[in-house]
Amino acid sequence: MNKGIMGKILVVDLDTSAIREETIPDEVYRSVMSGIGLAAWLLYRRIPAGADPLGPDNVLAFMSGLLTGSGAWFSGRWMAAAKSPLTGGWGDANCGGTLSPAIKRCGYDGILFTGISKKPVYLSIAGGTAELRDASHLWGLDAVEAEERLAAELKDPGVRIATIGPAGENLSLIAGISNDRGRYAGRSGLGAVMGSKRLKAIALSGKAKIDVNDSAAIKELNKKFMTWLNSGAGLRKIMSGKVLSFMARVLRISPVGMAQNGELVKIAQSRYGTISTNVISSEGGDSPVKNWKGSGFRDFPIATHADRLNPQRIVDHEVKKYHCYNCPLGCGGILNVKEAGLAETHKPEYETCCAFGALQLVNDLNAIFRINDFCNRAGFDTIGAGNTVAFAMECYERGILTKKETGGLDLSWGNSEAVLPLLELMAKRQGIGDLLADGVKKAAERIGKGSEEFAIHAGGQDLPMHDSRYDPGFAVSYSLEPTPGRHTNHGYQWLEMFALHRIFKKLPRTASFFRIGEKYKIHADRNRLMAAGSNYMQFVNAAGVCLFGVQMGGRLRLPAYVNAATGWGLGPEEYLEIGERIQNIRQAFNLKHGLVPRRDFALPGRATGKPPLDAGPMKGVTLNIQELADGFLDKMGWDRETGAPTADTLTRLGLDNIAEELFTRDLRKKKS
Repeated sequence: MNKGIMGKILVVDLDTSAIREETIPDEVYRSVMSGIGLAAWLLYRRIPAGADPLGPDNVLAFMSGLLTGSGAWFSGRWMAAAKSPLTGGWGDANCGGTLSPAIKRCGYDGILFTGISKKPVYLSIAGGTAELRDASHLWGLDAVEAEERLAAELKDPGVRIATIGPAGENLSLIAGISNDRGRYAGRSGLGAVMGSKRLKAIALSGKAKIDVNDSAAIKELNKKFMTWLNSGAGLRKIMSGKVLSFMARVLRISPVGMAQNGELVKIAQSRYGTISTNVISSEGGDSPVKNWKGSGFRDFPIATHADRLNPQRIVDHEVKKYHCYNCPLGCGGILNVKEAGLAETHKPEYETCCAFGALQLVNDLNAIFRINDFCNRAGFDTIGAGNTVAFAMECYERGILTKKETGGLDLSWGNSEAVLPLLELMAKRQGIGDLLADGVKKAAERIGKGSEEFAIHAGGQDLPMHDSRYDPGFAVSYSLEPTPGRHTNHGYQWLEMFALHRIFKKLPRTASFFRIGEKYKIHADRNRLMAAGSNYMQFVNAAGVCLFGVQMGGRLRLPAYVNAATGWGLGPEEYLEIGERIQNIRQAFNLKHGLVPRRDFALPGRATGKPPLDAGPMKGVTLNIQELADGFLDKMGWDRETGAPTADTLTRLGLDNIAEELFTRDLRKKKS
């Protein structure tokens, strides 16, 4: 049997409470690895076309990565996957914490749930025995309370737990899945899928051995990486919140951009985590403002906002660093914020700070601390929830929503005091909260009155806090990836940090310096890198490796790690092809379920600069989304008109059965 994998999955039928093991053929792992690759291979086959995402035919998967348990750095990511209730197509969410190794130590590469339980349950795996147990006493508890209650009941220090909160129980389509008291698989609405199955939690405790082919080689790779990670003492000494603010203001006015090469990233991430970008993104135009109106310096003092949300102000409350499993970086943190009434809470991420900050014109840091903690407990994806509140604020500004509809809440821009009460209503599906609980697309459909124009989403998924007008690569990623509206796939900034030329010798390198206007021009080399980056991230997610690890300038040599774990001896390009195969299965899933990416995932005008802004960092920018998309699709081997994989591409990747099914159905006719 292959090394580095467990070779089997657990399938739990919630209709009948039957639990069975299934062995996965070795050739499947060689084709798609595990993690997101195995999830795509399994779910494409098991979820019937037209399945209701909240119905019994949907399959919810919890997957560990191939490198998890191997000793490789950054290999603690787990993935949830299912048909997304937000988009109606492929849905996945990626998370850190400590759950990923627990899945493998129970003896499995993944756990699949089918059907719907008649009552709330949780899955317990302990001592080699898997069973469904009553969770009625946990139903209604927030995600943190449920995890703590379950851990106290089980009295097993080795147990690892994932839960949903009230938002997932009440089928909010912007609900996620929590582990480690607030680390989230937030995107794609998979918390609602878990809630629809009346599955409150999973509790995993196992001692299965995870064999690798060459542990000495993995240790040597780790050692070389740590030598680089610990270097740069001079830069570490001067790195501070003030320095970040200064750099941000210089970059904002500079006509020349500088590629991110990993050196600054490693220091900023290890000291501050993702909030290290609070200042740079706000100043430079990466952070969308005022529900993507982006009026910046005229209506919202970005410099003041960046100062108030400076990462140093946040880490001043940090009482200990938080590391996900086998992570040498430790970008997370546990805070004690007395001013906000929080004795222990997770440090907010950049996405949260922006979604409940600049996007809503909120400058109150203590309010953001409280909002972040509430979302972690209620079970909300903070990107989806933040976008939805900003959308509601614009509806309020335009008179589409009034105090009568909001139950007396004043949803004026910047009024942070109204945000928590609104989120509470959304989690409970009460009053105006019921209308908003499913994200901006559904809210706009229910409200009407022209609100669809400023509902900022791609295919139903609320857009992240990286402005596609600032980075055109995100415009491509948001609108053409199998999971639309996601910033963790690829963008121009990501390509700089990936430094793919260091791993894949035939790929071009990104420029170290460039004129700002150059990023709006179409380049063949950049199209090649975008396609390679898209496929590369599927390889990364199949390995169960963190995005931040591969943003270290190509210094985390994943092909070498996977070869050391498995003994496969494949070349880097062969692993990139595995990523391409996974990506095509994911996109084929969308076609199978009746979606046409080029049509159904199209971005709203604001996200592409239509009309262009007349103030702020992105003043006058309008993207040529047609040419951007065409160039990417050509390099992916996907149809220009539909965004669907072509029969030739699927056949080249050994996906003949999928090609035959899709082109027999002739789903491309749905493009009109």
